[in-house]
Amino acid sequence: MAQTAPAPPRGQPRPGGRDRDARPGPATAPAVWRELLLIVVFYTGYTLTRLVLVSDGTAPAFRHAEQILRFERFLGIDVELGLNQTLLHVPWLARTANVFYATAHFVITIAVVVWVWRCRPAEYRWLRTSLITATAVALLGFWLYPLAPPRFLHAEGFVDPVTALHSLGLYASDASGTLTNQYAAMPSMHAGWALWCGFVVARLASRRWVRVAALLYPATTLFVILSTANHYVLDAVVGMGLIGASLGLAWLAYHRCPARWSGLPGRALARLRQQHASAPGTPRESSAA
Repeated sequence: MAQTAPAPPRGQPRPGGRDRDARPGPATAPAVWRELLLIVVFYTGYTLTRLVLVSDGTAPAFRHAEQILRFERFLGIDVELGLNQTLLHVPWLARTANVFYATAHFVITIAVVVWVWRCRPAEYRWLRTSLITATAVALLGFWLYPLAPPRFLHAEGFVDPVTALHSLGLYASDASGTLTNQYAAMPSMHAGWALWCGFVVARLASRRWVRVAALLYPATTLFVILSTANHYVLDAVVGMGLIGASLGLAWLAYHRCPARWSGLPGRALARLRQQHASAPGTPRESSAA
């Protein structure tokens, strides 16, 4: 009669078999509570930028707006006013753009983050880190360089389509305007996050039509943020450049030095599992010689 091999110690994988706790899947991504904590930290930082701005007044934000417009006119890229006036001639499109600006920025970004966490966990950490890094730098930009959006520059001919059409929008009510930093235009994280979402989905999705839609999303967002007079061209350029740089740095950090970044949490978890697997009352080996 063949003898049955003794069972391995608790918490150790069976020889030639798969450890149930080591199976690939969403469990290989960071814990949900850790990711939610990061969101809370960065939202708090975003809110604080508004408090600092209000305490200093809004005059610097309007001075910076004049600087941006002069520089764009010098470069010949000041297309915001023309797009804004064109949009207002198509009311249904303007209302759609207002809703898109208010919702897509958050809904699509969160959806892409959750999708990567659940379906592409091996790619999650470096992509999440790139998004967090870019957003952290953007928060610093909001604080150091407050900028009034074009829709506040009525003397230049800009019109806020939300106000003009009494439309739904991000700043349609006084409450929403109070809870957001309306002078956080530089850099444009609407443009930056849209580029991040487009890049991630185009890189990881398996269906061609999904990849095509992903590439169209940043272009659509760019049109919306300019035509609704919420951002300048330079805002979008800086926001997209910031995301591009963050993606490159995060990829290098996680792929050229994987043991330093992604390996440390795994080794720490393995040590915790070994400690947890030790039976109570089991004598420990003495470390003394």
